Amino acid sequence: MIISASRRTDIPAFYSEWLMNRIRAGFLLTRNPFNYHQVSRVSLLPEDVDAIVFWTRNPTKLLPYLDELSELGHRFYFQFTITGYPRVLEAKTLNPHKAIDVFKQLSAKVGTDKVIWRYDPILFSNILPFDEHLRLFNKLAGELEGHTRRVVISFADFYQKTEKNLKTVDSLVYSDITHNHELCLSLSQKMADIARQHGLAIYSCAENVDLAAQGVLHGKCIDDALINMLFGLSLANSKDPGQREACGCVKSIDIGAYNTCLHGCKYCYATFNHNLANSNFKKHDPQSPFLLGDATGVDPHLLQPVIFQQNLF
Repeated sequence: MIISASRRTDIPAFYSEWLMNRIRAGFLLTRNPFNYHQVSRVSLLPEDVDAIVFWTRNPTKLLPYLDELSELGHRFYFQFTITGYPRVLEAKTLNPHKAIDVFKQLSAKVGTDKVIWRYDPILFSNILPFDEHLRLFNKLAGELEGHTRRVVISFADFYQKTEKNLKTVDSLVYSDITHNHELCLSLSQKMADIARQHGLAIYSCAENVDLAAQGVLHGKCIDDALINMLFGLSLANSKDPGQREACGCVKSIDIGAYNTCLHGCKYCYATFNHNLANSNFKKHDPQSPFLLGDATGVDPHLLQPVIFQQNLF
């Protein structure tokens, strides 16, 4: 079993204490995001978890726990997003200089192979035109050279709720770059060239467009081959049917919840109501088996404590 922590929210940034409490307890509870009453118990015992994939913009609060995670026998790697976009689009993310510093700290702690840089989503707009994306990407790639081996890119998806938030940004004019095939290919080619100059393999995330000729291969963010390579395992997981057709990720269990991230990114698909996210955060209890809310009314069998085996020798 692979744990995704999480596509739905930034657990390292906002819920590290809760996560560590649940790891020590040996399990957590999660609700089906489309059926509130469907509750699942997820084991967090090291023998049940092949790997944890962390998705984050700020792992600072998780850093002090990484030694404990490793000592407990957990294997993990990070998808770390840094874009450097203006505050009108990313209200509360780390300052890019600070984010780079934290990235380097994390890389030094866990190794360059276990921290993957994400420059995504690529939002093409009057604030972030073609040349500005290249400037940002080149600057970040230069700063992160030697601290990671991979970069992942993807293009912004314009869901109805995402567009509603983008339209609140004064004077923002945006478009779907994938609808301009030549421009999309040109940007991808130039990004691939920059990545190569800085020793980075570059992959796309859940993109229908084929960028192989530009040097960008289809990637897997939940990547069984990478997990096998990093941790000496022999996983042969199948594609996750719960993800989009273009997504190459293998099966995992996501332990996050929508509308609980506080970074304030206007283009986010997982937090599309920032007022609700702030309200939900106030309901968060680090001692609860759920990331959001308490266990009132839950089947008592789901709350049974884990009996840890005592090592006698």
